[in-house]
Amino acid sequence: MATVKHKRCPGSWREASGGYALSGRASRRAELQRMDIRFLFWNRTSQLKILLLDVTRIMPLPDTMFCAQQINIPPELPDILKQFTKAAIRTQPPDVLQWSAGYFSALSKGEPLPVKDRIEMPVATQKTDTGLTPGLLKVLHKQLSPKGRVSVIELEKKWKHLCLPVEQLRALLQLDNFGEEVEWLKVLALGCSILGGSLMTSVKYACEILTTDPEGGPARIPFDTFSFIYTYLASIDDEMPDYTVEAFLSTLKGQVDQQNGMVQPRNFLTQAS
Repeated sequence: MATVKHKRCPGSWREASGGYALSGRASRRAELQRMDIRFLFWNRTSQLKILLLDVTRIMPLPDTMFCAQQINIPPELPDILKQFTKAAIRTQPPDVLQWSAGYFSALSKGEPLPVKDRIEMPVATQKTDTGLTPGLLKVLHKQLSPKGRVSVIELEKKWKHLCLPVEQLRALLQLDNFGEEVEWLKVLALGCSILGGSLMTSVKYACEILTTDPEGGPARIPFDTFSFIYTYLASIDDEMPDYTVEAFLSTLKGQVDQQNGMVQPRNFLTQAS
């Protein structure tokens, strides 16, 4: 095949296998143009990748789906959630999240849980609507009685975990000259005074909370414990003289001696009537 040369660009074309190819400056110019196109394409692609990355940050991809074989469920988790649900239903906390914090905190430490023994209705004889019930007071007794004396800070913490108003607790503690620590049995007695409308009703609640008898039983407690609570609540009431308290306990002691040193509500409620 003959070599064809353009008249205006001599030597710019040369024979190639199967056709013609650029040579000289024209060839270099074409190569530079191809490099510009490749660079432009690479630059655009990089910008697109960056744009897609920013979009995925703003709009996260849907949650990854796993099959049952890929999900590892701790074997103890179902029972923990089951017991937690049953406890929440029995206790009926007004603030589930706050109560849950106390529940799992006690569970992790091996402490008594803030859980009622059963569902209960608010006490109709309460002087004020504080939310405190015999069931909640019994929960506090299980948590705090083993220590005998507790700090006010710990008492407030347990009180909050049961979603009870802290202001009411502070007003309760002002009834006596408590310091940074309190004697739990005295706090329990004051709590019973909130539930009861009278001294006798208050000690009745104390018997029902402190007894080891089954629910619906005689609600017996040791006479020494009863005497301590009765005397303490009577001392808070300035209108009851000491001789009246001593006479009442002396009369009650005769029945207690026949009941192995135990006293029950029917002993003093019958006497009071």
